[in-house]
Amino acid sequence: MITPFQALACPLDGGPLRRHGTSWRCDAGHCFDLAAQGYTNLLPVQQKRSRDPGDSKELAAARRRYVNAGFYQPIAALVSRTVLANLPAGRAAACLDAGCGEGYYLRELAAAGDGQRLALLGLDISKWAVLAAAKQDKRPNWVVGSNAKLPVLPATLDRVLCMFGFPVYAEFARVLRPGGELLQVDAGPDHLRELREIIYPTLKPERAAEPLSPAGFSVLPAESLRYTVTLGGAEQIGDLLTMTPHLYRASAEGRAKAAALTALSLTVDVRLTRFRREAE
Repeated sequence: MITPFQALACPLDGGPLRRHGTSWRCDAGHCFDLAAQGYTNLLPVQQKRSRDPGDSKELAAARRRYVNAGFYQPIAALVSRTVLANLPAGRAAACLDAGCGEGYYLRELAAAGDGQRLALLGLDISKWAVLAAAKQDKRPNWVVGSNAKLPVLPATLDRVLCMFGFPVYAEFARVLRPGGELLQVDAGPDHLRELREIIYPTLKPERAAEPLSPAGFSVLPAESLRYTVTLGGAEQIGDLLTMTPHLYRASAEGRAKAAALTALSLTVDVRLTRFRREAE
């Protein structure tokens, strides 16, 4: 059974938010309306670094098309299997995708854990990404917010996902229950190597560093995943380039080379690192 995660915190004063009809309110009177599309904006203007932070509307659409084509389904399966292992019994397990994009990994988790009680929260700084997520699945709670100041009450989550994102370990430690786990997925040294070889003159050697243990966490065994996908058509290749930082790092010549491709075989190489929240 999938339900929306409810233990939200006011982004202005940190107090509990309670749902009243189509809005969330704290005891201090701060009010945040639920959008007609089914998400809530909990990113106050004073916490924004730009007028429209995060992924653009075009980038969110490109990512939606790419992931819905199934290219990252093995990653989602690995993450879902890890999240669902050893969950607490007797209550709904709470999971946050911190930097959820258009919600692909939470949708896959909901499908994999259909027989379990899960309270799900997807958060992203991009309103366009959260809007796309809310349109595709109404069951989780979708929120516009920042990992730098999560609008979540302390010690209310059992799992936090950080998928190719920007981890803020102090915040993740604050919102996880003791014994809860952070699952962090990062690109491995050969991730999308074939694309990078096309768009860059040379590749810098990359070494997979052993994860350090952030304050409040202990490191659990990591797992690597490696497989090959084939992109057929300029649109899929363009969507992939659009949704990665390589779009901005590549030169105009490199982007032109990618745009000229009609098919591309790619290595997917990722590392799943797990951290357990220690008791205080």
